[in-house]
Amino acid sequence: MKKELEYFYIEDSYGGNQEWFTDFMMNRGGCGALTACDTCLYLHLHQGKKHLYPFQEEELKKEQYIQFGELMKPYLSPRKRGIDTLDLFMDGFRNYLRDIQDEEILMKGFSGIHEMKEAKEKVREQMEKGFPIPYLNLLHQNPIFEEYEWHWFLLTGYEEKEEKFLVKAVTYGKSEWLDFEELWNSGHDEKGGMVLLTFRK
Repeated sequence: MKKELEYFYIEDSYGGNQEWFTDFMMNRGGCGALTACDTCLYLHLHQGKKHLYPFQEEELKKEQYIQFGELMKPYLSPRKRGIDTLDLFMDGFRNYLRDIQDEEILMKGFSGIHEMKEAKEKVREQMEKGFPIPYLNLLHQNPIFEEYEWHWFLLTGYEEKEEKFLVKAVTYGKSEWLDFEELWNSGHDEKGGMVLLTFRK
């Protein structure tokens, strides 16, 4: 079984890219703010939530995305340890949504302490409902996830293939399929996890 969400390009980039930012803190530690930006853009484009993105042009431009990132920065400001908990991310994102008078989007944290089986089910559920998943990975025992350490990114798809459960991770303007079991089993006590989105009924 395979499910991929229709995503978006900003010029030739698959989603946003924090390397575009000349602001040192956003360039180095803006992943939380930009994951919120990419979530808003996805919902703006594919779920009809036009109020989430402050620009209405049909073609997405890098310059506008940078402006959007700077707008999100006060809500999810880079800091010494980064946005290192699900609650920090959700609190900041909720404050942005409050200020733009959004009352539709709800979110719930799903900590990395949960069992693998339950985590896979949450991925399936969110993708089938059409929601990307903001994902926080902290330290990881496996060096193949070095680029994802202490990092926020989006999951936008899953595939069950030959006893593997793969997820599509999007960050730095590109996508990559990762083994979810390896990703979830970080080997460290300090866990990240996933933010599960839904709409108020």
